[in-house]
Amino acid sequence: MVINTDMLVWETDVPVGMTPFQAARKAVVMNVSDLGAKGVQPLAFMPNIGIPADYEVDNVLEMAKGFEAGAREYGAYVVGGDTNEACDVIISGTALGIMDEKRIMKRASGVKPGHKLAVTGYFGLTSVGFTHLLGGVEPSPDVKKAALESIYMPKARVKEGIALAGTGLISGCMDSSDGLSVSLYDLRRSTGLGFIVDEPPVHPLAFKFAERKNLDPMSLAFNGGEEYELVFTYPPDKESKVRATLRSVSCGLINIGTVSEKKEILYRQNNKLQPVKLGGWDHFKEHS
Repeated sequence: MVINTDMLVWETDVPVGMTPFQAARKAVVMNVSDLGAKGVQPLAFMPNIGIPADYEVDNVLEMAKGFEAGAREYGAYVVGGDTNEACDVIISGTALGIMDEKRIMKRASGVKPGHKLAVTGYFGLTSVGFTHLLGGVEPSPDVKKAALESIYMPKARVKEGIALAGTGLISGCMDSSDGLSVSLYDLRRSTGLGFIVDEPPVHPLAFKFAERKNLDPMSLAFNGGEEYELVFTYPPDKESKVRATLRSVSCGLINIGTVSEKKEILYRQNNKLQPVKLGGWDHFKEHS
């Protein structure tokens, strides 16, 4: 049995404009994403909620709908939970799945220098959304719509993780919910190896936003968070198999770099290697 638990607190985790339905669904996504990163099919979801005594009943009903919709979206069922009084709206979810232990993808299970470093999607849209919601920077309408969608209705890469696990070729994998830079540093801690990112996976709309607002597109891509892509490694001679496997679930393989013998985490910009600074989200760190 594979179990994951993750918590969402309204004051710190729920941005302006997110509805109770969306928050509840996001709580599901947060939890099943980690199961997907192990290649595990979610089977059950259990939400525990804390709510103020004067919280609107209609909001609770919308949350219940969000839990159900999120669970069914990823092939799981809501099988129970608990409700209690609290000073803020708090959602603590638990996702469960069952899988053959030998097939589970781990953060590090044979990662070697020279292995390819890849992701399942592009980064930076959530950074754009938070820059707008928290910093008041106004994107163009097309960028704004996509950025807010990425925050309010995120997607977990569960079917992609299950497909990759089925190949038996993935040497390391995790999700990127705390930001791409955090994922790379976590993988380094697990593997003892570094990374060279030759092609930073900046979303085209995030790059467009950065250019117009004179912002650093690399910072948007590396330090966003709330992006539930998979970050994984695999042997370079298995690329065709990995690519075909992801294509079978309507996902592209995005190679972004290689595993390095050295422990540095670097990215290439203008033919020069720059250090990837540890950013992303940390609840116990001050944020400007």
